[in-house]
Amino acid sequence: MSPLTMGRAKVKQASSAEVGERTSALSMALLTGAAELEPAMVDRARRAVDKAVERGGIAGDHTVVALAGATGSGKSSLFNALVGADVATIGARRPTTALPTAAVWGDADATPLLDWLGVATRHVVEDAGSAVDGGTVGGLDGLVLLDLPDFDSREVAHRVEAERILELVDVFVWVTDPQKYADARLHDDFVSLLSQHGAVTLAVLNQCDRLSPAGLKAVTSDLGALLEADGVTKATVLPTSAVTGEGVDTLRQRLANAVAGHAASRQRLRSDLVVAASALRRGVADTEADVSRLDRAALDTALARSAGVPIVLDAVARDYRREAFAHTGWLFARWTKGFAADPLRRLRLDRTGGRPPIPVDIEGADVRAVLGRSSIPTPTAATASAVDLATRTFVREASDGLPVRWKQSVEDAVEAGDGGLADALDQAMLTTSLRARRPIWWLVVNIVQWALGLIAVAGLAWLAVLWVVSLLGVPRPDTPSVGILPVPSLMLLGGVLLGIGLGLLSRWWARIGARRRRAVVGRRLTDSVAAVADERILIPVDEVLARHRETRQHLDIAAR
Repeated sequence: MSPLTMGRAKVKQASSAEVGERTSALSMALLTGAAELEPAMVDRARRAVDKAVERGGIAGDHTVVALAGATGSGKSSLFNALVGADVATIGARRPTTALPTAAVWGDADATPLLDWLGVATRHVVEDAGSAVDGGTVGGLDGLVLLDLPDFDSREVAHRVEAERILELVDVFVWVTDPQKYADARLHDDFVSLLSQHGAVTLAVLNQCDRLSPAGLKAVTSDLGALLEADGVTKATVLPTSAVTGEGVDTLRQRLANAVAGHAASRQRLRSDLVVAASALRRGVADTEADVSRLDRAALDTALARSAGVPIVLDAVARDYRREAFAHTGWLFARWTKGFAADPLRRLRLDRTGGRPPIPVDIEGADVRAVLGRSSIPTPTAATASAVDLATRTFVREASDGLPVRWKQSVEDAVEAGDGGLADALDQAMLTTSLRARRPIWWLVVNIVQWALGLIAVAGLAWLAVLWVVSLLGVPRPDTPSVGILPVPSLMLLGGVLLGIGLGLLSRWWARIGARRRRAVVGRRLTDSVAAVADERILIPVDEVLARHRETRQHLDIAAR
């Protein structure tokens, strides 16, 4: 059971290892997701982490207990009764505590701890124990009891000091009285906000000597109900009177139990970490999308059209047919190739996909000038709109289910690289090889065309010699023939007709080859465009989602 709240459900004690694990997890969650989490909750979590680290670095097993309450609740009188001496100053006219006062039990040096707490007024108590319920109260060695300034003081500095100390102590003892036990400030501004620390919280109804037994029972029950409404599970109320001493030894026993366990500080630190992590966890979704599983077909298609892939592929197909004609067309018609413009050169595309080296000292703004740009037509307004729509659709699907801040972070990650998207796509076109291995059939047909051309030329030359001989009146030698056709004529006609026919057949083959080349280069360009999409859109989105996943996992560890 909790050492302060006897009769409650058993609370698992926090170990130093557990506190360290939660501290590390919350710190990592802040590292990965602070920008997307609620700023006020982030500040609270950072204070909890800092407190856990600082308190863990202070040697000793002291337990810090704070008596907190409103003006006139008898808090300082109860403090003096617990100490056994008039240590805390009690106001004469309007009871008020201006500065915190500390009472330290035991010989262990509590100076570093009190310096960290910022408490200057200190008193060392010699604890001899006292009788209670027929027994003896256990020793309080290791207890540091604080009398805090009144949290409802008219002095703002007093209220600020009380709130500061309450963030640092291990155990809260809420001291109230029959007149102010239902005070809204007590319940709304303190108890309810610290209700998660039930394991290290105790409510004391002081000045119970002013009530009749029936009235005490009614007020105690009413206060317990108010604490339950504040979120304190199974709240218990301890009646005390600094005047008659009623309940003081019982309270001292509760404090002795807390000191004996040496776990209150770890319980408080764990509670702070859990509360802070739980608050941050509400700003994180339970799942996030897997970017690799999202449909990206529409995005890649829109980017490909924006990059001019269809235009480039048309140029690749024309270039293939042009080159095929240069190698396989009729030998005596190939000269016409010079009249046809190079489609890839017109687009300023490098067939091999090479790029000039970038100087080491080049400025970012000059990269575009060094690498150059293609002459692919600028995307139309409709194409640009399609890219924007596809990008927004992808981002919306990727951030579906995320809190607003995380959704905005996903959008910002994509928009941050949007300015260079057009240049990146153009560079992808420039650096992608548009060539493939020269087909073997080009070489075979080229050899055949040259052979047919030479045969035709030889036949023409033969006929020319025969014509010259006939002009000179020199007896013509016998000319071999095949059927009725002389061999020279057969050579000329056969070479020309077969060359033209083979050229026409090669054009048909070239159309098939152009389609294949278009498909091969299309896959390369698609991969290049996909790489740009990965770099400019998918990877930034995935980085945000990865941070979201890590933040959730760390917060789950810290808040479990």
